[in-house]
Amino acid sequence: MEGNVSENAQVSGGVGAVKLAPVSKPTNGHALEVAVSKSGGQTITVVKRNGMLVPFRRDRIASAIEAAFRATHKVPVTAPLPQELYSAVQRVSAEVVDEVRDMTASGISATVEGIQDLVEVKLMKAGHYDVARSYIVYRDERQQTREDSPQNLKILRRDGKTLVRFNPMKIGAAIEKAFRASMNIEGPTPGQVIDAVNLVTNKVVAHAMLASKEGRTLDIELIQDEVERQLMAESFYQVAKDFILYRAERSELRVKTEREQPQAAPAPIERRTVELDSKTEEPGQLFHATDREKGAITVSERELRQRIAHAARGYETLISTDEVYNEAVRNFYEGIRVDEVDTANILAARSKIEKEPAYTYVASGLLLDVIYREAFGVAAHHPEIENKHREYLKLCLEVGIKNDRIDSKLLDFDLDKIAAALDLSRDRKFTYLGLQTLYDRYLIHVNDRRIETPQIFWMRVAMGLSLNEGKQKNERAIEFYNVLSQFLFTSSTPTLFNSGTTHSQMSSCYLSTVMDDLKHIFKVISDDAQLSKWAGGLGNDWTNVRATGSRIKGTNGRSQGVIPFLKVANDTAVAVNQGGKRKGAMCAYLETWHLDIEDFLELRKNTGDERRRTHDMNTANWIPDLFMKRVQQNGTWTLFSPADATDLHDLYGQAFEQRYLQYEAMVDKGELKLFKRVEAVALWRKMLSMLFETGHPWLTFKDPSNVRSPQSHCGVVHSSNLCTEILLNTSADETAVCNLGSINLAAHCTPSGLDEDLLAKTVRTAIRMLDNVIDINYYPTAEARNANLRHRPIGMGIMGFQDCLYLMHVPYASAKAVEFADRSMEMVSYYALLSSSELAKERGAYSTYKGSKWEQGLLPIDTVRLLGQERGAEHLDMDVSTSMNWERVRESIKKHGIRNSNTMAIAPTATISNITGVTQSIEPTYKHMFAKSNLSGEFLVYNTHLVEDLKALGLWDAEMVDDLKYFDGSINEIERIPQELKAIYLTAFEIEPEWLIECGSRRQKWIDMGQSLNLYISQPSGKKLHDMYLHAWRKGLKTTYYLRSLGATQIEKSTTDINRRGLQPRWMKSKSASSNIVVDRAVAEEIEAGAPDTAAPKAEKAMACSILNGEECESCQ
Repeated sequence: MEGNVSENAQVSGGVGAVKLAPVSKPTNGHALEVAVSKSGGQTITVVKRNGMLVPFRRDRIASAIEAAFRATHKVPVTAPLPQELYSAVQRVSAEVVDEVRDMTASGISATVEGIQDLVEVKLMKAGHYDVARSYIVYRDERQQTREDSPQNLKILRRDGKTLVRFNPMKIGAAIEKAFRASMNIEGPTPGQVIDAVNLVTNKVVAHAMLASKEGRTLDIELIQDEVERQLMAESFYQVAKDFILYRAERSELRVKTEREQPQAAPAPIERRTVELDSKTEEPGQLFHATDREKGAITVSERELRQRIAHAARGYETLISTDEVYNEAVRNFYEGIRVDEVDTANILAARSKIEKEPAYTYVASGLLLDVIYREAFGVAAHHPEIENKHREYLKLCLEVGIKNDRIDSKLLDFDLDKIAAALDLSRDRKFTYLGLQTLYDRYLIHVNDRRIETPQIFWMRVAMGLSLNEGKQKNERAIEFYNVLSQFLFTSSTPTLFNSGTTHSQMSSCYLSTVMDDLKHIFKVISDDAQLSKWAGGLGNDWTNVRATGSRIKGTNGRSQGVIPFLKVANDTAVAVNQGGKRKGAMCAYLETWHLDIEDFLELRKNTGDERRRTHDMNTANWIPDLFMKRVQQNGTWTLFSPADATDLHDLYGQAFEQRYLQYEAMVDKGELKLFKRVEAVALWRKMLSMLFETGHPWLTFKDPSNVRSPQSHCGVVHSSNLCTEILLNTSADETAVCNLGSINLAAHCTPSGLDEDLLAKTVRTAIRMLDNVIDINYYPTAEARNANLRHRPIGMGIMGFQDCLYLMHVPYASAKAVEFADRSMEMVSYYALLSSSELAKERGAYSTYKGSKWEQGLLPIDTVRLLGQERGAEHLDMDVSTSMNWERVRESIKKHGIRNSNTMAIAPTATISNITGVTQSIEPTYKHMFAKSNLSGEFLVYNTHLVEDLKALGLWDAEMVDDLKYFDGSINEIERIPQELKAIYLTAFEIEPEWLIECGSRRQKWIDMGQSLNLYISQPSGKKLHDMYLHAWRKGLKTTYYLRSLGATQIEKSTTDINRRGLQPRWMKSKSASSNIVVDRAVAEEIEAGAPDTAAPKAEKAMACSILNGEECESCQ
């Protein structure tokens, strides 16, 4: 073993001295160590074949070389390497790592091909000719496989000159549309039709592959001809006939369009405005309309133009008010209802977003006009609108109180002072999507009429959070309002729903432990109903419940296990909606050693006994570190009933490992009868397979969640919550509660970085707001109240992370992004802990502070070392570098304590990020242009950062809009866009998951709870999934959230688009044209995917949660 290699190799993501990760323990048990990094260093990145960058990972090199040795010497994956081979793997790996380090230090770029060439050279120089030969042959086979992939095909667009990547998903979508149109299908596509679509699509793709090999140029007409031929060959004559007629109609339309615009080049989008002469008294054209209260009325052209002009102010150079007006009146009819006039105006502006994103603010302005007139009867362009709005505040509160919607305590504020603080200009910050979301779901309404305006909404929330501020409540309400209305910080959805109302249940998350007792099981289910009723998301730990086959003492019968109870809990979540606003939502957690774990993994499958399926409930695996170690060691794993292994549930770290080994010894001695022995890798395969097929159970890690918990002195973290970011103790007496809110990082960011002073001020206010929730909150159960008041946990998170990278022109797939993730979260953590400590000085520390890690002087950054001690240093690869002076925080906590047991958790923010118009949470951008649906229909949403950059380069025009549509919101294949811009604007599936994990690891060191971390992977395989989740565990992540994956022929199309119409693309899992190539060996996977062999999962059902419509999913807040 060569220690000098690991001492100098750079950790992926850019910091510190980290030793080479072990890939297989030799027979003597030696393993290479992985040290916790303490100092920053230059990041080594590797250029993949597709041009993407990935962090350099030494463990992948070692895995690839080890696999080559195993294959050549016929050593099974399940067996340890002999010492001689193990040492050879380490020596060659060390030499390759050193060489890569030296290359990059001298300015030479590291590439996948270059590193693999280097592996060949080092193997031959070391005399391992047989291994080198095997490795070379394998590389050649992999190259052939890549060349034969449909991904390499190019197709000519209709312009006759642009070659673009062949996209089988577009073929499948077109064929499906043909079937649906021909058969008049409404709703989800029937299974037999899907099978037909899959069959025809696969044949068309195969023909395209063959045509390309024969040297023919693929074009759209050739493909469509083949679609017709295959439809007829499979006897779908009517569909073929309708498809032929449809093509003919489209062809005629194209010819007609060309005649009308002969030789017209793609023109820039028209930008002009028509100034409205506000002094003219001419009413213009009159339209006869119907008002619900007034009856027949007339609406004048002048009035309509005034509304549109007012909504468009500030964007006159970008949009045309004439176009909006003309489009709106085109949809008028005699006697049109007044509300339909408003709708026509908004839809007219919304339809223009496609060509100019600034129209989103015009549509928003028109909707604001509707809200003002609906709430207090004054049009937005009224000259006295500001005064009228302030005067309306008191009336709004009185109406809400009279109708039992608003808390009467809000009348105790100085309403003149409060009203004077209202700033209507902040309404202009809303995009159309944000304001429509607010209108549809958040503004309080009475008898179907909104009584709140957006600014009164923010003020109602702020006043509700100030009720316990005593004499300072007016000042605090205004302080809170300013933070909310300027989009600096946004409280979570339950707080926005319920603050200042008669039922102020403002907490986001509830976590509970179910005891192995029939009475308690149904008590928790009943509690879930009460908690869900007021918009709380639920996380239930079910590990205590005895397994199938366990003896029931009272009846002397045998238990049916935990699954039937989970079915009841699932149906409860469906039955109880959240205040009529969204479906109830919960997540069930089970530890990996539970005897029912294999059935638990299948709860979301579409096949099998429906009585043992929970289609509406999320599930998560609570995984101990020992299981991950057994997977790496190819060891066995023993499943127990908690009725026998009674204390495993409350143990973690080394204590868990020791006790687990004792139970295994008891099995060996025959002292435990109810158990099951499985191969750890086999169970791991099933976990990954189910995660891919059904989206569940999520993978969450028990030991880091507990070892690093500030509250380990007074309990155990038995599960996370609905969205995997909350990590709090639970017991029979305590239902953990957390109140959430998110800092809008983008609002604190400039092209040069974060505004630290503004961020510190916002965090201080946000911590106070979240702490106030605890005292004001309505608690549906005594256990929830007990836990929240004792420990006072809060969860402040962030959103708009991707926006910050755009503002700074930093690619997500880069060391700079990793560094920003580190430094930004350090800054948030610093001021969050300092603010909570300052609040403790004012109000006192939380009651269980004594004995906590806080009192011991341990901050989140300090607990990384504890995890390394408990897990074993060789299993942890986590950076612990700092950049701020933390002594100030340490001294404050030492002197004053801290107000909240936990302070930080990064939630998904699916809805609140839409309201504030920023990217969700820590998520990368999914697409740069996508269709968004709401109650009012469908419209396009653009990445405005990209649009502005394209405008600066003179590239934003009608052709670019068309290209974005064609490439489904990706710019990677638009040739005229500069490469440096493409790097900045990679979409989620174009970013290697290592970057997301590395950013997550850097954040995790600063967070005292967790983060909702989605992982994205294109062209998934068992190997890739294994490598990705093992990497996440090694990097110290506490939890992961959804797995977002795209199949090999699905690069341009998201599962969301498919799911919206109920289509499961089974053809994607059928054999591709290259699937007959056999690679009959177990040599290393190529370096960018080199992981131990795992079964490649097969797609069964689309993901349960929509990426584009996350706010409509019960799993997002």
